[in-house]
This record gives sequence, C-alpha cells and structure tokens, in this order.
Amino acid sequence: MTHLWVRAEQRPNEDRVGLTPEGAAALIAAGIRVTVEESATRAIPMKGYVEAGVEIAPENSWPDAPLDAIIFGLKELPDDGTPLPHRHIMFGHAFKGQYSGKRLLERFKVGGGTLYDLEYLVDETGRRVAAFGYWAGYAGAAVTLKAWAAQQRGELCGPVGAYPGKDALNAELLAELEQIGTRPSAIVIGALGRVGTGASDLCEAMGITVTKWDMAETASGGPFPEILDHDLFLNCIFARPGTPVFVPRESLLWARKLTAIGDIACDPDSDYNPVPVYDRATSWQAPALRVAEDPVMDVMAIDNLPSMLPVESSEDYAAQLLPSLLTLTELEKGVWNRARETYLQHVAKV
Repeated sequence: MTHLWVRAEQRPNEDRVGLTPEGAAALIAAGIRVTVEESATRAIPMKGYVEAGVEIAPENSWPDAPLDAIIFGLKELPDDGTPLPHRHIMFGHAFKGQYSGKRLLERFKVGGGTLYDLEYLVDETGRRVAAFGYWAGYAGAAVTLKAWAAQQRGELCGPVGAYPGKDALNAELLAELEQIGTRPSAIVIGALGRVGTGASDLCEAMGITVTKWDMAETASGGPFPEILDHDLFLNCIFARPGTPVFVPRESLLWARKLTAIGDIACDPDSDYNPVPVYDRATSWQAPALRVAEDPVMDVMAIDNLPSMLPVESSEDYAAQLLPSLLTLTELEKGVWNRARETYLQHVAKV
C-alpha cells in the first residue's frame, strides 16, 4: 500500500501544510495509507486529521518512518548532513545552482532517496500543478509596503508575523497608510502569473497605482529605467537562465524614485538572480535589508511568505495538489515520473 507520511515543519515561522483533513480523507478512500505527525505550530488543527482517519505519529519522527513511506513536507529539512534514504516531496531549492541545494542533493545521493520537488511537479505542458504563488505575491507586496511605510517614518521595517486571514492583514496595512497620508506607486514584473496577480491584488486593495509588466514588456532584455521611476518594485519572476537583470547593482548610486524592492521570487544565491543588489534572504524578524543609504533602498526577500496567511494559503495549495497526490500509487507515470527524471538529471551532476 502506498504510504504518505506528512511531517511537521521544522523551520521557524512555518505554519503551512500541504494536505488538509478533507484531502487526507480522500487519499484514504483511494486506498492510500496516511500518517500525519503531530505539530505544535500547524495552522490546521490536528482534530480534523484524526476525524479523517489518519494515523498519528510524534512530531519530527519522520527519520524513523518505514523506508517505503513517502515523506511529505513543504520547506527544507534540518541541514544536519544526515543521509536521506526516503522518497521526499518538498520544496528542495536544489536545482538552480543554490549552494545549500548541492548539500541537499549530496544527502539524497548518499542515502539513496529521491526528491520529488514541489516546484517541479508539472503537467504535460510544463505548467506547475500546484503553487503557493498567489499568496506569496499577496504577502510579499504587503511586507514591501510595510518597508516603504517604515521609510516614511525614518525607520527600518520591524518584525512581521502570521495573520488569521487577509482581512486582518488588509485592515492593519490600511491603518498604517492612513497615518502616513499618501500612497506609493508600484511596478509588478510577472504581473500575469500567480505571484504577480497576488501582488497586484494587494496593491490595488490598498489604493496603490500599479504598473503591470510581463513577458512582452521585458522581452528586450533591458535595461529597464522605468523600474526606477516607481516607489516600489515587486519582482514576481523566478530566476532561470536568460532572466534579465531588472535592477543592476550600480543603480543604487543613481538618481531614482525607487526605495523599496520586494523580491518575492527570492533567489539571492542563484546564478540568475535578477535583482543583484542583495545577496541573502531576509527574515520575519528582520524583513528588510538596507542596501543603500543615499538615496535609501531596502530589499524584502522573505522566502516563506505564504506562511503569513497560513490557513488560506494551505487550503488553496492543498486543493491544487490533491489530484496529483491521488496518483501516488503510480509513481512511474505522469507528474511524479517527470519530477523524478528532473531529480535524476540534477543529482547526477553532484
């Protein structure tokens, strides 16, 4: 019997989950064994999973799971160097030249396991079957706006946290903007995608004028001086070979209106980083990295943004992913086979 083991997330400020109780019940009805670890932080209560009929395991007990179990989580595993003998479904961040990704692939190679990277679960046309993109864009735009608002007060953006829902986030942001008494201008690149749509929706909910760019506007490869004429720049395009540079490092010294960048795609250690004015992700405790003083420039680059709205983002993502999870009984076909082939291509280079 196919066995899916849903692990507790071990990263701080990560409350999301990729399977809801309703989804667990559907998997069990399809003949898939489901184990869910207890979790002190998961946004969806354990009670629903128990009622769905899953098996319960202690928090963070996945290393001792049966070797035939498929371990399912979202964010990265503890970087302790241990070999990984299981099959894992997660965001590995390992296929774009990331330094930490190489270490992860080495652990899989030594342990004999397999990484089914959630970012590379694609259909026959190459389109991702599930993504947190909309809520990443929504939350990323919100934190970037907070960074801009802090600048207006002569401050650096303070810590951020999770919200019970987008209405609470919107109410807080609107109150903050009302105190400032003005609105910034914003440009979103990748505006037609999931991430860009979420970023644009947040801006428009705040009464912000948004310039929306996508592939047609960036096909020239740059330079793009128009970006510097906006207060906010929200990058919603994932780094890959051929991605243009949107804000070159030397632009920090130029005359510009731009003071806040939200690199929602957040690939600072990729060789293809389109926003090379910074070199490390930011955090919930320190959301904005100041990269220039005169004129000021702050970069927001939190890499688990959807967890700011953990219930909405979990329910949305889990609904998108469930049809693929229901095909776990046929790993040698379809979306899972494509993901495995992608993994094998990259692990062979390690």
